[in-house]
Amino acid sequence: MQSVDRGIRGTRFRLFPQPPLLHPGRPPQVVTIAVPAGSIGPGPSDGRIYLIDPIGKHGPYGVRPGPYGTPHLDLPPWRGPIHRPVLPDANGHFDHIPIGTPEFERAHVFGAIRFVLGIWEHYFGRPIEWHFARHFERLEVVMLPGFDNAHVGYGFMEVGAAHFEDGTVEPFALNFDVIAHEFGHLIIYGTLGVPQPETQSGEYFGFQEAAADITALISALHFDTMIDGLLEETSGNLYTFNELSRFAEISTTKQIRLAANAVKMSAFAAGWDDEHLLSQPLTGALFDIFIDMFQENLVARGLIERDVAELARVIEGNPGNEVRIQAAFDAAYPDARLEFRDALIGARDTLGRLLAAAWQRLSPDYFSFVDVGETLLKVDAAMAGGRHQREITDSFVWREIGRVTIGPRLKPPDAASHAFSARTLVPEFRHRLPKMTFREQMAIARGAR
Repeated sequence: MQSVDRGIRGTRFRLFPQPPLLHPGRPPQVVTIAVPAGSIGPGPSDGRIYLIDPIGKHGPYGVRPGPYGTPHLDLPPWRGPIHRPVLPDANGHFDHIPIGTPEFERAHVFGAIRFVLGIWEHYFGRPIEWHFARHFERLEVVMLPGFDNAHVGYGFMEVGAAHFEDGTVEPFALNFDVIAHEFGHLIIYGTLGVPQPETQSGEYFGFQEAAADITALISALHFDTMIDGLLEETSGNLYTFNELSRFAEISTTKQIRLAANAVKMSAFAAGWDDEHLLSQPLTGALFDIFIDMFQENLVARGLIERDVAELARVIEGNPGNEVRIQAAFDAAYPDARLEFRDALIGARDTLGRLLAAAWQRLSPDYFSFVDVGETLLKVDAAMAGGRHQREITDSFVWREIGRVTIGPRLKPPDAASHAFSARTLVPEFRHRLPKMTFREQMAIARGAR
């Protein structure tokens, strides 16, 4: 598995674990992608992914009006002109590109995707398949700075920017969480597939968001600076508000979600209207499982007492214990930094392997959050002898998953929804659209997109 650079042979990139706006002046980290130097070519590009910066692409992929107004399904490949591809150095690396240039942003996007792909292929123990492999061999990654979002779909990832009311623009190209989150959707589509319209459920789309968030969280914990900064900030008390639990994935509604949330399924008993919000009980359950795994590792190593771990697990109902819990972590951490680090990495990798194994057993049809919990319990029994049954069960029960049924969708999906967006469109959708004239088809073929 590739890693932050420690002299490992491979291809080097520089990545920001968190967007530069959060830590001005903090340099990016050098990471080594576990493919031989020289195997990633101009673009950057390789046998699985290619990145382009198109000239004249005026909107994202999806259903778009044709030259004469007829809607059509616009999918890769882009056949128009592109800006000059980013080139590796003489030794095949990409860590030489100056920060602050468009070329650095392109290399950053490609490097982040490849970094996340390597992490999760390690957890899966095999290559991750593309759900679009019937039509495209490679993922097309498109720089689209005028697009106020970032999204993935059938054969593509398009990376835009956050445009704020004061006129400032923050490129998602430098936001590792956004890129990792979007790639998480591709992992799920490639593993579970896309549900049929007649079998899809709201909880499947909530699961997509939760899985993408956890993909980003676990991926971020492969940066040394992220691990060390997190532990120094909290002394290992990860139930406190910290950088790990804040997701930078920003939708068209500009919403940022928290992994350390207190949302339960009863919040949606009367109905729901946004799969991002609906994802929060599942995201919270998976985050709680991760923190509990970490604390169990600390107890097993004798780094914190059992009663401290038990108090931390129920802090939501006992906020008066916060001072006592933090004092215990503050006392234990300074003399055991490496042990805390190892415990955190162990929990990270355990959850990553469990999730990868569970996802491969799930189906997108008639999906329920209960399926995730039950599958995690089965996987844990097979892989770890049931070691984490308590953490999994308690977290899902506390979130009321399996105890409360969500209500109906309260309004049709809007522009922020993924249920009926370019994410889930497949080429066969073209048959549902009005037939274009030959002249309009020819105009599109010539690049009028």
